[in-house]
Amino acid sequence: MIRSACVDDVPLLLEMVRELASYERALHEVRAGEEQLREALFGDRPAAFAHVAEDEDGEVVGFALWFLNFSTWRGTHGVYLEDLYVRPSARGGGHGRALLRELARICVERGYGRLEWSVLDWNEPAIGFYRSLGAEPMSEWTVNRVTDETLVRLAATGAGE
Repeated sequence: MIRSACVDDVPLLLEMVRELASYERALHEVRAGEEQLREALFGDRPAAFAHVAEDEDGEVVGFALWFLNFSTWRGTHGVYLEDLYVRPSARGGGHGRALLRELARICVERGYGRLEWSVLDWNEPAIGFYRSLGAEPMSEWTVNRVTDETLVRLAATGAGE
């Protein structure tokens, strides 16, 4: 079963975020805490959204955390999937597919033009799964990121520098 996450799911969501980060060899980069996640998902102005997958016993075994983006070319919003995670013990049970199906349904229902995400180039199981769904890799695009001290330094530069 797929359902929208609720505020009581926040501790479990953060636990699974850490599991995902550990799998992606980046646990040291997780700085989010429960309060930050709670505010982002359920605060006065939520900027992100989450759905959870439950097994037949009602146990949460996976999640999708996403937010809206915008395409100037299409002139419409899209969904950017920040994290998709299914616990190893529940993989192969259709939970990941069901979570992606729900996000696709949201896109179609709301008239959004895209559902997109990133995957690490070494994560062959995920790449194979996404391709089996018809996802197309955007190999001509390179993700860029500015964080931490570089972000602060960029914000502090004057106009025209």
